[in-house]
Amino acid sequence: QVQLVESGGGLVQAGDSLRLSCTASIRTFSRTFSSYNMGWFRQAPGKEREFVATITYTGGSRRYADSVKGRFTISRDNAKSTGYLLMNSLKPEDTAVYYCAADSAYVLRTTPDNYNFWGQGTQVTVSS
Repeated sequence: QVQLVESGGGLVQAGDSLRLSCTASIRTFSRTFSSYNMGWFRQAPGKEREFVATITYTGGSRRYADSVKGRFTISRDNAKSTGYLLMNSLKPEDTAVYYCAADSAYVLRTTPDNYNFWGQGTQVTVSS
């Protein structure tokens, strides 16, 4: 089983930065954190969960939603079983609960249903 725990959310002003962390606990005998692609998604009140960013298990490839491209950076440290989402130039429309997720496939995917494991989420609120 895989458990993911997000942290780093909070209340900030527009233009500020935040770094979210996602610490993984892997309890399988066949795969470790370093073999899962990782993604970040967000969900605002009354809206569907949407893709934010994803990174391959090696960290060699990334993909971003157009709404965050150039402002957010996804990264990972496999030695620490931790993924990160650095969010710069935050806007009020970035306000949402942010979730990290792990995908057992080896291709980058942006649809929430494709991800096998999810964290509980961390709230990010950006005031104007």
